[in-house]
Amino acid sequence: MSATLVATLGSGGIVGFTLGLVGGGGSILAVPLLLYVVGVANPHVAIGTSAVAVSVNAFANFTVHAWAGHVWWRCAAVFALFGTIATLAASTLGKAVDGRLLLFAFGLLMIVVGGLMLKPTKTTEAVVRPVDLRMCLTTALVAAATGAASGFFGIGGGFLIVPGLILATGMPMIQAVGSSLLAIGTFGLATALNYAASGLIDWVVAAEFVAGGILGGIGGTMLGARLARRKAVLNRIFAVLILAVALYVLARNALVF
Repeated sequence: MSATLVATLGSGGIVGFTLGLVGGGGSILAVPLLLYVVGVANPHVAIGTSAVAVSVNAFANFTVHAWAGHVWWRCAAVFALFGTIATLAASTLGKAVDGRLLLFAFGLLMIVVGGLMLKPTKTTEAVVRPVDLRMCLTTALVAAATGAASGFFGIGGGFLIVPGLILATGMPMIQAVGSSLLAIGTFGLATALNYAASGLIDWVVAAEFVAGGILGGIGGTMLGARLARRKAVLNRIFAVLILAVALYVLARNALVF
């Protein structure tokens, strides 16, 4: 087994493991891992390749949630539709941006994500909103904003989509998680197709990364079930990891200015 294969499987495993363990945010590690561990030289190829992994993982988990009845189909479809349009536009813009500048902006995004994960969350009862014009417009606006971030950086964006769905519709958390996975899957697919059209995906690496993610996800889910009571601690540990990686990404690309 080659060193590159081990690095790719291991990196995919780390992403899958963190997703299974803490339930979100893990995909933001995909691009740095592909660049600095696997050795993908082109930042745009890393983003396109990670988008494939994000999409496959999201659709796999979406199937589980849909089977369990955790999806509000109408809201999920509206969110995915408007967000995917924004994703296509933003991913096209991302391809045109200099790779190092894009990575520097990515590092800043990681700091935001890590900060949000460190912030204590309050459990409040969701108030379901009526399906009217105001709700649809709010859903479309939030979807466009999250889709743009997802397409530009090649991330899943669940950390934005889940609270966005709750804000727009008032759906309970478990339904927001399930419904968000349809959007994450379609956003990732749109980004992947856009980058694939420009030849910016390493399909072999993508397949190996997904395989590692599946194995890691099984282990993370099993351990996460045992450590469910320590979820807040796990989130904080993972947030610190994201911040550390963010500082590394920023340091590697600071000379862009």
